[in-house]
This record gives sequence, structure tokens and C-alpha cells, in this order.
Amino acid sequence: MNAQHSIPATEEFVQAAGFDVPVIAVNTVVVGTGSAGYCAAERLAGFGQEDVVVIADKINAGASRNAGSDKQTYYKLTLSGDQGDSVSEMAKTLFSGGAMDGDNALAEAAVSARAFLHLCDLGVPFPQNRYGEFIGYKTDHDPRERATSVGPYTSRRMVEQLEKKVLANGTRVLGNCRVVDVIVDDGEVLGLLVLRLDVPYRGEGSPYLLFRCRNIVYATGGPAGLYATRVFPNGQWGASGAAYRAGVRGKNVTEWQFGLASIKPRWNVSGSYMQVLPRFVSTDAEGGEEREFLAETITDYGRLLSLVFLKGYQWPFDVRKAVDGSSLIDLLVYRETVLRGRRVFLDFTRNPLHEHLAPEELDEEARTYLDRAGVLFGAPIQRLQAMNRPAYDFYLERNPNVDLEKEWLEVDVCAQHNNGGLLVDSWWQSNIAGFFPVGEAGGAHGVYRPGGSALNSGQVGATRAANYIAARRGGDPDRPPEFARLAAGAVNEAATLVGRAAERVTQGESDNTGPLLRGLGQLMSEKAGPVRSAGSIAEALDEVSQMLGTYESTVCAEESSRQSVNRVFLVRDLLTTAYVYLTAMADYVAQGGLSRGSTLYTDDEGWLPLIGYGDAPDAELDLPEIFRFRVDQGDLAASVQEVGLERDEEGPGEVNTSWRPVRPIPVEDDFFENVWREYRKDGNVR
Repeated sequence: MNAQHSIPATEEFVQAAGFDVPVIAVNTVVVGTGSAGYCAAERLAGFGQEDVVVIADKINAGASRNAGSDKQTYYKLTLSGDQGDSVSEMAKTLFSGGAMDGDNALAEAAVSARAFLHLCDLGVPFPQNRYGEFIGYKTDHDPRERATSVGPYTSRRMVEQLEKKVLANGTRVLGNCRVVDVIVDDGEVLGLLVLRLDVPYRGEGSPYLLFRCRNIVYATGGPAGLYATRVFPNGQWGASGAAYRAGVRGKNVTEWQFGLASIKPRWNVSGSYMQVLPRFVSTDAEGGEEREFLAETITDYGRLLSLVFLKGYQWPFDVRKAVDGSSLIDLLVYRETVLRGRRVFLDFTRNPLHEHLAPEELDEEARTYLDRAGVLFGAPIQRLQAMNRPAYDFYLERNPNVDLEKEWLEVDVCAQHNNGGLLVDSWWQSNIAGFFPVGEAGGAHGVYRPGGSALNSGQVGATRAANYIAARRGGDPDRPPEFARLAAGAVNEAATLVGRAAERVTQGESDNTGPLLRGLGQLMSEKAGPVRSAGSIAEALDEVSQMLGTYESTVCAEESSRQSVNRVFLVRDLLTTAYVYLTAMADYVAQGGLSRGSTLYTDDEGWLPLIGYGDAPDAELDLPEIFRFRVDQGDLAASVQEVGLERDEEGPGEVNTSWRPVRPIPVEDDFFENVWREYRKDGNVR
């Protein structure tokens, strides 16, 4: 199926920088071809707004289509059994994660059933029993059994079915479009400038394309390119920097989720991969000096195995579980890879420490689970094949493929999801009118969230945004003189940046876009990853500020290379985002913020992780001082940090931060006659 359409003919152009830049006039531009982007496009058509175009840099890239886990979870309202549930209760679960706005929590709970059943009707095969109940299971941070799954590729199946419907609707889908700038005037969207990646920069036509629009649905994913050590798939970078440059504010951007993942290929090693109890082995850079490093710190055999088991459904790194729990394993992996410069592998071919498994040494929870699964035998690979054969087959089918029967699997503690992001209200509209961040690009989550709630949030946010656009922001886009002026300015600025970068190469300097991209990721992983400190954040912020401040005068690019020109804007976007995020992190520490969520902030007044067994249950472990921390007790859980960039022509500009109370969960008048009366007026879209 080909989702690529050619650039439509247009009679409108903007002359700038020697280019005749074509302008496409459209009500709504959806940026992104993941599950949230396609959902927004499909919903817009369903709500009657068919004047839509979908764009992406790579149509088949992104986390929705290329990421997952052993059993990728979708979180929704309970739709089976006799266990009580309600919209209000689900909203409270989401809200209880801390630093989450209550109106987003209520909307995600209220629309979850509608969004989920819509996916079922489109053909996503969520399991149901013979009476039609959609059965569920419990996921992390979930007091009910709201989770469901179609296997490792839940989000991929969602994308595929949504894409089919979008194409059947006749919606235009354009690939090879790199976001350069969002064009805003007086707090409202006017349009979008993109770089075309399918044409030479200097050819017969323009390498730039403009959209004049009333609305932008920004489904670009999280800023995955910030971290070198990440599980985000190759080809996903995000485009948050363009939004910050346009004045869109951020929310909770300090809050990331990190967890153990394989790095070749990139994939979460959650669930069955941990529950079958593989060996954790570290080596030197060349693969020598093998040792089972967990046992150096966790000396009790049964405790070690039980903590590995718990990583299966306590997969995200959680500082609360790093004190004396399963997240201690993440810290020990981090010590090996980051602090010692070693490599870490999962070995499924042999049992940890001893030739044979000793089930009697396991905690009751792990032993009972594995006994009920019928896998208290053999080596980890035999347990994995018996308990979850698709999890084994997955690595055989990937590129590069790994046969877990014969090979070790290299892993690290990787960035997996940004819980924060661009500011959204209850309709997923930002502080810029007509700009709607949905999916991971939008900062709808709090510090903690139930596993699978991100997929629900993307569908709900896209549905809410589409509903609002169709009801309140329809019609043809205006054609004010400001658009032509601002669009020409954006094109001139972009062309000047590329021209000067290319000129440096002709004068003998080397293309540095690749090294800049890699260097930024390495810097962020080292100094602003799952383990941070006030000092490391300050060092990274100073370096990024200098890189961004001198970028226009130091970037070098091959004008004849489409990849190189693309990276000119990609690196600027990521540097801008890193500048905003690091400033937010520094402010969080300055406000007295302690370790919370998936981040450990080094604290000289804190404590090292403990060990909870034996004669000294409160003994601190012999670990590096960088792991000394204090667990947040919810002091900032009722507050949201917002952050924004004020552009400055002389430099990177100032980043301002502010704190406000969370918006509470709304309490509405649910008397039917009153709601019905208001609904007849405007569908209650307000």
C-alpha cells in the first residue's frame, strides 16, 4: 500500500531567497504518520472536516509502527468481568501519577472506551471472549485490570488499520517533509514551512514547501533524538524544537521514562524476557572479562532471581524501587555501561550463577507465577519458548536478528518515553491557537502513568483535537498579508542557514552535522539521563547553550547531500529542545525537586540503595556516590512546571520557567436534561 502522494499543483507561491516556494492552502495539516497522527486525520474526516493533509519526514518511521515489547499494552476503561470501574475512578488513577492536569485525566478516561472500540471496529484484533467482553489484565500503576494487548505489535496494528481508513477517505499523505518552522502571528497558527527531502536542494524547483492553514495537529512523537542511549526506533527524531521556536510552551518536560532495552535491535526487554530469569553478563569492550555482575552487589541468590523476575512487570526504572527493589538492577546495569565503560548482555542459554535453577530459593510471587505457567525447568531460553514463543521469534525476525538460543542480547538503560512535552489543554490545544500537540509530542502525562496509557492518550488527544477543529476551527484558511511576509522571512532565514553552512564546506571545512547529532545524544545520555545531578545538568546546559548560540556560524553541510541539508534543521531542532529541557531540569533542582519517576537526582544528603534481607536489612550497598539520592515525597506532585522559549536574534534566547497548581479533575453537572440542552447548542465543544 502506497501512502505517498505527489505534491499537488498550486497557483500560490511565495518568492524568497531566490525560490518560488509553492503554498498549499488547507484547513488542517497533520504532522506525523503514527497512530495519533492517522487517528487525527481519520477523525477529522469523520467529523466532517475533509480539508486535511498529512505530512511526515518518513511515512514508515516512528515509534507507533516500529516499537513495542513482549506484550505491548493498551490501557482503557474496564470492559469485562464483575470488577467495578468508572470514568471517575480511571481519571483518579491517571491523576494520581502526580503533576497531571485533571481535565486531561478525565478526558482520557471518558473517551477511552470510545477510542478503543473505534480501533476494534477498524479491525485491530483486541481479544474478547465468546460473549464479546474485552478481557484485561493488570499493568504497572494500575489498580484494576484495564490493560489489553494484541501482542508485541499493538501500536503497529493500530497504525496499519488507521492508515487504511485514512487512505480510503482520500486524505492526502505527503512524505519527505522535514518541519523547519511553524509560522505564528499574534498567538495563532498561520502556516508551516517544510524542507522537501525528495528533491535536490539546488534543482529546478523549490526545496521548500509552505502550508497556509488554520490548524496544525502536531503528532511528531517525542524528541527521541535527544538521547544516544534510547529504545526509540531509528528514524524517529521528533520536531519539538520548531514548536518551541514558535512560542509553544512545554509542560513537565523533565519527566522521562527509562528502562532496560536491547540496543541491536532496539526493543524493550520487559515482561517475559525478565520473568524467565536470564543471566546478566558484562564484558569489556571487546567481549572479554565476562562476569555476572549482579551477584557482586546482590549476594543472596534467591533475592537476585526474584528481583530479575519483578523487572518483568516493574519494567520502567522507578526510583522508589531503587531503594530496595527491582530498579536496583537498572542502576547496576548503568554502573557497568556508563560508569565502567563495559557492555551488558542478557544470556538466555544458561541459568544465572548455577547450572540448574533452584525454584525453592525464589520469592513466593515469582515461584507461584512460574509454576502456574509450567516453566520451572530448564534454561531461560526453554522457559521463554514455552511461556511466550512470539517473544523469542521476535528477535529472529528483526534486523539485525538475534537467535536467543545461541547468542547473547546486548542491553542498556534506555530512554523510552517522554511523559512531558508540549502544553495541551482539555481539547489538546496548546497556548498557540490552532496548534494541537497529540501523542507523545503533547505533554498530557504526569510523573507516573499506567503502562499502555500513552497509546490511549494518543487516540483520545487526536479525537478531542479533531472534534474541536471540526466544531470550532473549520473553514478556509485566511490569506492575510502577514502570512506572505512571515513565510518569506522563514524561508530567507532557512536558506541563509543552509547557504552559510554549505559555503564553509566549499572553503575546506568538513560536514559536521553527523558529529553534532551524535555528540548531543551522547552528552544528554551521560549528563541528563536516568541519573542526573545539579552539576551534570549545569555542565550539559552550558555546553548546549554554546552549541546553539554559535550554531549558525559553525554548522557545515554538503549542499548536494539531501541528508546533510536535512540534518542542518534536525540538529537545530534538537539543540533547541535540549536547551529548553536542560533549563527545565536545572529549574526543577533549584525548586528543591528530588528524585522521582524514572530519574535519580544525585543528592549528597540522601542515601544509597539498601539491601532488604539477612542480618543487616538496612545496610547501604557499596555503590558509587552518584547513586546517593532522596525519594520525592510528593512535594511538587500538585504542581506543573511550564517552560517557554523567547527567541532572540542575537542568540539562543531566554528560556522562562513557571510553576502552577495542577488543574483539578472537573466536577460537572451530570443531570441529563441540562447536558442534553447544552449539547444541542454546540455539542458541548467549548
